[in-house]
Order: sequence, then C-alpha cells, then structure tokens
Amino acid sequence: MPVINRIAEFHDEMTVWRRDLHENPEIMYEVHRTAKLVADKLRAFGCDEVVEGIGRTGVVGVIHGNTVSSGRVIGLRADMDALPMTEATGLPYASQNPGAMHACGHDGHMAMLLGAAKYLAETRNFNGAAVVVFQPAEEGGAGGRAMVEDGMMERFGIQEIYGMHNWPGIPLGQFAIRPGAFFAATDLFDFYVTGKGAHAAKPHDGVDTTLIASQIVVALQSIVSRNMDPVKSLVVSVTSFETESNAYNVIPEKVHMKGTVRSLDAEVRTMAEQRIKAVVKLTAEALGGSAEVDYRRGYPVMANSPEQTEFAVRVAEGISPGVVTDTPMIMAGEDFAYMLQARPGAYILAGNGDSAMVHHPKYDFNDELLPVGCSYFAKLIEQGMPA
Repeated sequence: MPVINRIAEFHDEMTVWRRDLHENPEIMYEVHRTAKLVADKLRAFGCDEVVEGIGRTGVVGVIHGNTVSSGRVIGLRADMDALPMTEATGLPYASQNPGAMHACGHDGHMAMLLGAAKYLAETRNFNGAAVVVFQPAEEGGAGGRAMVEDGMMERFGIQEIYGMHNWPGIPLGQFAIRPGAFFAATDLFDFYVTGKGAHAAKPHDGVDTTLIASQIVVALQSIVSRNMDPVKSLVVSVTSFETESNAYNVIPEKVHMKGTVRSLDAEVRTMAEQRIKAVVKLTAEALGGSAEVDYRRGYPVMANSPEQTEFAVRVAEGISPGVVTDTPMIMAGEDFAYMLQARPGAYILAGNGDSAMVHHPKYDFNDELLPVGCSYFAKLIEQGMPA
C-alpha cells in the first residue's frame, strides 16, 4: 500500500502507543490518563498549540504549515474512550482496568492521529493549519456535542472536519464511505408498565403486567411493518424486560422495559417516537393497565457532506485503491454527527480485516492498519491545503 514513507518508518512506535492505550482503557469523560498522554505527545511533537479540557476532557492540538496565507483550517478527529466491558482476548497487552476495554478501536484511532500529528509537525508541507481533535465520551456520552458546545470550531477556526473508524469485515486497509446519511440516529426509551399484582393461580384477581408488556413488544413491531415507508429504514428493539418479582407464583404489579430506536431520516424518527408513545400507552390501557414512557433522543443521523466526501475518496484512493463509495448505511450511532452538523466534513471506514466485530470482548484493532490510517489523515491536510 502506498503509505507515506516517513510514517511507515515509525509504524513500530505507533504500535507501542496503541498497545499502551489498549492496556489502560478509560471510560466516557474519565479519560484523564489518556488525555494527558495525548497532550504530552502533541507537545513533544512540537505542535504550535495544545489545549486540554475542551468538552470537559478533550484535547486539541494545532499545527501550522510552512505558510498560513491560505487561511484554511482543517480538523481531524479521533475518539479516546473505551467501553464498560470485560476483555476476553488473552493478549499480552490486554486491559489492566477491570470492566473497561478498548473494544471499538479508539486506541487505534488515537495512535493513527498521533502519528499524523507527529508527521505534520515534522514536515509542515501545507498552507494553513491542521487541528487534531481527541474527543472523549463517544460511547454514549455525546463528547462530540460537548466539544462543539464548548466553542471548539470557532476557537480554532475549523472550516471542515474529518473522522475515521476501523471496521471489521472490510479487507485490511480498504476504505469505505458514502455521501449523505451514513450512521443512524439513536434514541433510547424506558417503559414503566403498571397493573395489579396477584397470585399466579388467580390471574382474574389482578392485571397481568407481563402479558401487557409482552403485547407491547409485539405491537411495537407493527410500527416498522405497517407505519413506515418500506423503502426507508427503522429499527425498534426492546432490549430489557424486568419485573419486580422473581417468584414462580406471583404476577408482578410492575414491569420495566427499555430499548433503542434507530433511524436514518428525520420524518421517520419523529413518526417512530409518536407511534411508540401511542402504542405503549394504548396497549396497556386496552388490557386494563397503564404505562409511562420516557423517550430520549440521542445522537442525530451522521451525514457526510457531498463535496468533502468526494475529497476524502480522492485522498483514500491514493493510499489504497478500490475505495468503496456506496457503502450501505449503518444503523449504529456515531457522535461525530454533532461535528458534521457544525461543519462540513466526511467520515470514512478503514478495513480492520477478519477480526471480531467492534463491541465484542475478543475484538482487537489490527496494528497493520496504523500506517494506512495515519497516511490518510496526513494526506487530508497536505492535499486539502497544498503548500
């Protein structure tokens, strides 16, 4: 693969960084060791400015090119947080923090962006400013929104921004992207169903909440099959069903259910929220009970800007020919969406090869991808702001 020669020279160094980060994962905004390591390295590389505490625990580094007359500023983003899960890889550099694991490859994303910062600070073969963004709390904490709301785009003059994520199942080093909607909006819900408790031998004396809740689970699927345009996408998943009793012979008075809703279209998202609230409440009432619905909107749809997507494809093709430009939409969420709402940009997938899927306890980032992704980040700057 035609990676940048200088970057290939410090592949081993990036691997050391990545494995250290993997061994010391941190969750959500509590990425204090990680952020310090990132900030210390950016300063050691000679970045012109390094700012900590953006969006609570985010880190931003600024690198000026040999000339800055263009006034152009491009941002590059990597995520820093790990997942609250236990690692099962058995690797010598496996997580040393119980209940925390880099199971999504954020350790690799950081190592690639650190490598790009090192290279760009050494060479400065561009006209403008590169801003490297290390974001906390991608995994459910909306760290991207926190950094945007903290004024990051305005403070550093970012005009467009790019992100990248490794993806198992795509051949190692191959890139995949699409313009427009790419990752889904992700919403959360909690349902609280109330009936009347009773002995299991005398169901007529109660109002059976397990029956009500079961009917709700089935009825919710009618939203996807009967309320939505079949050429569009929607996923409604009930993922937890808890009663207040563990006894064999007790009909519980309350049931708590929770789950997620995923959509790729604003109208579908609104329709789903309205129909879910109606279906849950009316189903419960029809069967003699009641239900409260707590529905919370999460990450918005992540949509790539057309012009920046075309540019990202050109850069990626120069590194790994055969870029997939019509990648299927993905129903997972990604809070880079907030940054793409604030500025035009593009998010690309880089193949991790035949590995366990992200969020799996046996997942591991493929270190052979490091110079590929690092070169992509670096060339976005050099080709986007030519000297």
